[in-house]
Amino acid sequence: MIETTRQTAAITGAGDGIGRALALNLNERGVNLYLCDINQDRLAETVSMLDATKSSVSTALVDCGNRDDIEAWAATITAENDRLDFLFNNAGVAYGAEFRDASLENFEWLMNINYWGVVWCTKALLPLLEASPSGHLVNISSIFGMVGIATQTAYNSAKFAVRGFTESLQAEYRGTSLTVTCVHPGGIATNIALRARTDGEASETTAEERDESFKQVARTSPTKAAQVIMKGTLAGRRRVLIGWDAWFMHTITKFMPTSYHAITSRWGSKDDDIG
Repeated sequence: MIETTRQTAAITGAGDGIGRALALNLNERGVNLYLCDINQDRLAETVSMLDATKSSVSTALVDCGNRDDIEAWAATITAENDRLDFLFNNAGVAYGAEFRDASLENFEWLMNINYWGVVWCTKALLPLLEASPSGHLVNISSIFGMVGIATQTAYNSAKFAVRGFTESLQAEYRGTSLTVTCVHPGGIATNIALRARTDGEASETTAEERDESFKQVARTSPTKAAQVIMKGTLAGRRRVLIGWDAWFMHTITKFMPTSYHAITSRWGSKDDDIG
């Protein structure tokens, strides 16, 4: 096991979007990076954007819906480090379908990546996080971890589960050196809608049409999202909201905890509102 002096971070889903933006942000801070993604080309593009003189970068091809992949990646990190200062459980996918039309295979595919991937990765790397004098566990939930939206039963299930998992860990690690943060992004201009799976009526639009519609409402850039996440993480915040839409829904659920659907009912009518 190699003693490290620089801080070290692990990021899942670092091939683009928020994961790539976090990698760039941390690289500028001189933090050594362990990056994984399911797509080798996207991961290589992220690496090409980093400054190798500022921090070391290690990459791995990992399917975050596969427990063996995650544990193998974690084993590599553990073999090379005596601690981990940051873990960003960021990898995520989308699936749009009314539940009556949803395939259980697609539902399970999303849950394995968006929820179980967070659990598996946290479990595997928790000893290293606990060994850090100031460890940070950051789990990416969503605005859809706050409100239930039509056609998003799978995504809602995963993101509410991530929120519950994270808030329980906050209770367990209260008063320790490990800070646990739950992030709730609103619409972030990533490619998540372009790569989403669909069934039923949601399949009537093309991936390109979904992406175009999503980008029209997703006003926050991944770079801005990463800045907000890092500010909240370093401040030790337990909850981080990103974007006006996340703040709006947070407020609405305070005043309309069981009747907010009167406002959100139009969401989910098209597969462009994934948060």
